[in-house]
Amino acid sequence: MADRDWEAEMKKIDRQLESVSDKALFPQKEGATPAQQAKVTEQRAGTSTLGVFLRLTLAVALAVGVVFWPYGSRCGVGLFGYLGAVTVVGVGGVWSAVWSWRHRAARAHMLSLLLVLWAILLASMEVLPRTGYARADVSRPVGFGCTAPGATLPVLK
Repeated sequence: MADRDWEAEMKKIDRQLESVSDKALFPQKEGATPAQQAKVTEQRAGTSTLGVFLRLTLAVALAVGVVFWPYGSRCGVGLFGYLGAVTVVGVGGVWSAVWSWRHRAARAHMLSLLLVLWAILLASMEVLPRTGYARADVSRPVGFGCTAPGATLPVLK
């Protein structure tokens, strides 16, 4: 395979694609009415990236907002609420990644993938110490509950 000239191969493919019309590359449905054909043509021409960037802006706002999480997230319900918010950030990143991929918005797609990575990082910072995979500390104790495993609650008299 090393003896192949890939530049020449790619130029050949480019010439072939340039010689083919758009109608041949994107064929219309057989038997479609002129109104349906006009609608498809309008959708192809009118595809804008505004919707992509609105979705991306929403996902970025969620990612920035979760950094400034105002509630306690050390253990219990607060921790599960925080992890739920981080999950929403990840889902928002995937959501905007799918749309940016469909609309061929490369920069938006890269930022969407970074949002997914950010959500994975935030979730792993909380989950890994609690499962014993990473070193636990005061802010991230072992276990998801508010008491240490095996510890007893103090009895008030």
